[in-house]
Amino acid sequence: MITRVRDWRRGWHERSKLQRIDLYTRITLCALPWIFLVTWGLLPLGKALGRGAPAVSLGAAFLAVNAAQCVLSNRNVAPAFAHYRGTEPFPRQRLRLPAVSLVVLTGLVVALAAVGAVDDAGMSLLVLDLPLAFTTPYALIVPVRRYLLHCALYAAVAVALLAAVGAPGRMLFGSAFSLLVASLLVLVSARPSAWSLTAMWQAEEARDMQARLAVAEERLRFGRDMHDVLGRNLSVIALKSELAVELAQRGNPAAVDQMVEVQRIARASQQEVRDVVRGYREADLPAELMGARGVLEAAGISVGVEGADGPAGIGAPAAVQAALGWVVRETATNVLRHGDPRHCRIRLTRTRDAVVLEVENDGAGAAASSGGPDGGGSGLAGLRERLGALGGTLGAGPAGDDLFRVTATVPLAASSRARPDGRAAPSSAVASVPASPEER
Repeated sequence: MITRVRDWRRGWHERSKLQRIDLYTRITLCALPWIFLVTWGLLPLGKALGRGAPAVSLGAAFLAVNAAQCVLSNRNVAPAFAHYRGTEPFPRQRLRLPAVSLVVLTGLVVALAAVGAVDDAGMSLLVLDLPLAFTTPYALIVPVRRYLLHCALYAAVAVALLAAVGAPGRMLFGSAFSLLVASLLVLVSARPSAWSLTAMWQAEEARDMQARLAVAEERLRFGRDMHDVLGRNLSVIALKSELAVELAQRGNPAAVDQMVEVQRIARASQQEVRDVVRGYREADLPAELMGARGVLEAAGISVGVEGADGPAGIGAPAAVQAALGWVVRETATNVLRHGDPRHCRIRLTRTRDAVVLEVENDGAGAAASSGGPDGGGSGLAGLRERLGALGGTLGAGPAGDDLFRVTATVPLAASSRARPDGRAAPSSAVASVPASPEER
């Protein structure tokens, strides 16, 4: 039992905010019919115990059918939500058994009124509970106008049946009012909840789409750069190669000069491609800080950046800034992917011989218990290799209750160990460090 509770709690904490709200709303709508069953549906039947065997039998049958109706209602809540969101239509055959149960319940209530098993006040409560289980999913399936029309027709039929068995006027008025209140209660509970969830899921999907479009736009930009670099040079190479072939066929020694030119252009193109790829992979610290702030704030996470404008930020050497830019990029991604953060703090500090970057976020209790952002992923492992090549270190782990902190330290001497192409110079101290996935 304890293990199940722990698993349920872990599963709850692993859900996002939106998933928690969705689950809470569904559980609430599923619990409402049961709550009203044990209150409005059970209390009025207490007086039936002393009014003979027929009253007791009818009361027990009402509770049994009402419980079955609640079970059917819970089964139909999820398909009704899906129908309301437009993801899949609700199977109409799933309404047949609940409709039959509602008819049986109505007949039992009329029979209870006929044998005098409940008084006027009790009948009003009993009727109030009567349509709740059926109408909870039904309010999400049909339009509001049709729902209100069907509820009005049902109330008219129920009141007419009560009048046919000789129910007094006070009981008829109370029953009609109770049916009206129950119908409106379900309507204002179910549909606004479903509408709010739909709007939130659509916003979530729009955010995911925006992220995918940003990736696609970056790929297009990279493709355009590659086309601009290679397109012209490859055309020149093709033309000069054709010219060299024609000259060689004629025995003209100028063919050698043309092939030498082709070789020069090919080498120049190779270098230009390397420059494009290096620029594409290069991480700029101010740009990464600005991008991380924008992405996290768009996700509803408040971000605080400290020290970016001081000597630890813009005053740091280029190699140090590039390394820390990769850390900012990876940690911002992990903050979005793991846990349920509300606040994130990025702080840059500079000591006498190193620059330290700290990225700390809350809402990481579940992520930390399951391994956290460093639990088997390759992102932080790649950062350790990249920083290790510059003599830096990276630490990641829980930093208190519900907090997770990533600390990167890069020595200022790293700038002297960087080669002109932006990579770390090889040395005996780092020769055993494998290249990061981005550099392979």
